[in-house]
Amino acid sequence: MRAYEIRGSFGLENLTLIERDGPREPGPGEVLVRVQAVSLNYRDLMTVWGNYNPRQPLPLIPCSDAAGVVEKVGPGLERIREGQTVCTTFFQNWIAGSPLAERTRSALGGPLDGVLAEFVTLPEDGVIPAPAHLSPVEASTLPCAALTSWTALMVQDSIKPGSTVLILGTGGVSMFAAQFARNAGARVIITSSSDQKIARLHEMGYTETINYQRTPEWAEEVRAKTNRQGVDHVVEVGGAGTLGQSIRAVRPGGTISLIGVLSGTTSDLNIAPVLMKSIRIQGVFVGHRDSFAEMNRALELNNLHPYIHETFRFVEAPAAFRLMEQGTHMGKICIALD
Repeated sequence: MRAYEIRGSFGLENLTLIERDGPREPGPGEVLVRVQAVSLNYRDLMTVWGNYNPRQPLPLIPCSDAAGVVEKVGPGLERIREGQTVCTTFFQNWIAGSPLAERTRSALGGPLDGVLAEFVTLPEDGVIPAPAHLSPVEASTLPCAALTSWTALMVQDSIKPGSTVLILGTGGVSMFAAQFARNAGARVIITSSSDQKIARLHEMGYTETINYQRTPEWAEEVRAKTNRQGVDHVVEVGGAGTLGQSIRAVRPGGTISLIGVLSGTTSDLNIAPVLMKSIRIQGVFVGHRDSFAEMNRALELNNLHPYIHETFRFVEAPAAFRLMEQGTHMGKICIALD
């Protein structure tokens, strides 16, 4: 079978299309999935660069998020059947409960081999039925970006009609957060550095936007939009470089979901407002399979579809990573297999 591996050393130039033996036949409690589509996350690019885990053993098949058809099932399966369209789960061993170390060490695309391949053999618990109304390309966007947003807003918090949610950026996590917040009846404010992206957001119905390049102190603009009160929830994908402003933008007693590190991981930060405003800062590390199932039910019930920026062919996978590297996309970048 064909697969992409990071070979020899890290770097996008070392992402190589190879022929591997396989696919491996499913054993007891396992399924063989013919991959139909893969979607990219910023984590996948960091993994290829070697920034995510510099000690990651190579070679490695990257990427965690895929959808495909179950070709064969091993003995003892109860939930999954042949011919079913499924999504991979980001953490193969995190079914429910707390994110214990042994559960979060089971991520696809590092440390485990990922899904940028024609076939994958996984545990039954490592896949979940895809929402029936989504295409395989659409379903491939769910395991990381969608579930992270869902966990932040609906599991670790409880966004309600009338809540105000500030969303940083327009990448995959951010656009899912915008959909989930709006669908819950919340007021949504989105930041971007691009007037072109802002125009597209307005076409999508997201009319409250801030260009953070023209408004570097965007927290003040957020406070002005909320009668100086601040927002109920910030979806924080920037990291260290933007967290200070997110703290200023959130209301007393509000929540900041710390998800991304696009602007770095370390900074000098005045933490006094966290105490004085009783702010809750929660790290969000994707989520478990039970939440994935809950999210899929909501997607089907509300007929929600992901925002997909561009879909590449399997042989064009390195170009998909280069687009991710440029940062000009909105929503998800996908790869469709032949």
